[in-house]
Amino acid sequence: MARITATYRCTECGWSSPKWVGRCGECQAWNTVEEAGAPAAGGRAPAAVRPSAARAARPIASIETTPAAHWPSGIGEFDRVLGGGIVPGAAILLSGEPGVGKSTLLLEVASRAAAEGRRVLYVTAEESAGQVRLRAERTGALHEELFLAAETDLAAILGQIDEVAPELVILDSVQTVSSSLVDGLAGGVAQVREVAATITRMAKERGLPVLLVGHVTKDGQIAGPRLLEHLVDVVLQFDGDRQTALRFVRAQKNRFGPVDEVGCFEMTGDGIAEVGDPSGLFMSRSRGPVSGTCVTIAIEGRRAIPVEIQALIVPTQAPNPRRIVGGLDAGRVAMLLAVLEKRARLPLSSHDVYVSTVGGIRLVEPGADLAIALAVASAARDTALPPDLAAVGEISLAGEVRRTPAAARRAAEAQRLGFARFLDDGQETVGAALQRAFA
Repeated sequence: MARITATYRCTECGWSSPKWVGRCGECQAWNTVEEAGAPAAGGRAPAAVRPSAARAARPIASIETTPAAHWPSGIGEFDRVLGGGIVPGAAILLSGEPGVGKSTLLLEVASRAAAEGRRVLYVTAEESAGQVRLRAERTGALHEELFLAAETDLAAILGQIDEVAPELVILDSVQTVSSSLVDGLAGGVAQVREVAATITRMAKERGLPVLLVGHVTKDGQIAGPRLLEHLVDVVLQFDGDRQTALRFVRAQKNRFGPVDEVGCFEMTGDGIAEVGDPSGLFMSRSRGPVSGTCVTIAIEGRRAIPVEIQALIVPTQAPNPRRIVGGLDAGRVAMLLAVLEKRARLPLSSHDVYVSTVGGIRLVEPGADLAIALAVASAARDTALPPDLAAVGEISLAGEVRRTPAAARRAAEAQRLGFARFLDDGQETVGAALQRAFA
């Protein structure tokens, strides 16, 4: 008889090995290889089961559909990202770096839902009930329909849900809850998978929406198995610079709405406030024209946001001039400086160059290339651009200006903000664009 041996399989990517290893040989993840059991002997296939009449396959055109019923959370920017509001039975995962404001945002969601008469259960597994009570008092989130429980055991949390019978459950966080049915510490691969699967299954069976808080690793990825993102219905990313008050919520996965929406928030002393029109957050308030500045219209999700880019050019005697960049891709700025020196004849090799955005926003799209080039040229010539000028365009290594997506949306936003001159023509060189801008 052939000897039957156990197989070890990675829970992240499915890579298999005949022996246990601490690190997956495919995805390089640690502590994800688990025993999958012995292979089936003889290669026997499972017997086919005849489907019932209710579950029989039908033509796709004959299947009836029902749209998802959203109910508003009371926070317009949060509902925008969700696709209209919270769907009953949906499992929503909110991830973000420590201290960015995830708990503050969800506490505000809980208070708004409680103010509308919905019973909410907020389960904290990281803080004590007294700490959450103090934050709720500071942000004005005290309501009779908002219930608070401090639990780390999954069975106890399910008991709290049965006792309170809420219409919305918030769990902070999924990596700090453990189940007695699975071995391992809280936050491990097996524990996170069991907790998330149980909570998601409960949400589907009862039609109860659940908001889960997820930790992130140092690389910005959601901690735990990749299966966690597949189990839930919506994955939201809450990010922002802790040095500034601005925060963004982006949808990375959404089964009930679009994934290209962005919600804008601002952290204040009284909690978190939504920013419906962020057009004035990323522009300076100088009284007169200043050299080295140019405005571009960036696209965040479906929203067009004006962003001011500032540049400063200083002569230097150092053999290696400095290139300091803030809020932009340093490699792309270095490429644009080389293009300007080669194609537009700007002497930049003997100057220190400082380029930054206003307001702490980070731009990574190539549509800001033309505005960066105009700001650098304005600083090099010490000549201010017209105050009613905005520029959008991608610059290639050949010095060509290319048009960017969503040009109509950018032009409409520029017109709404009073920019009479909007450079977005993709049929000219960077040298011609500079001459037209300074004309």
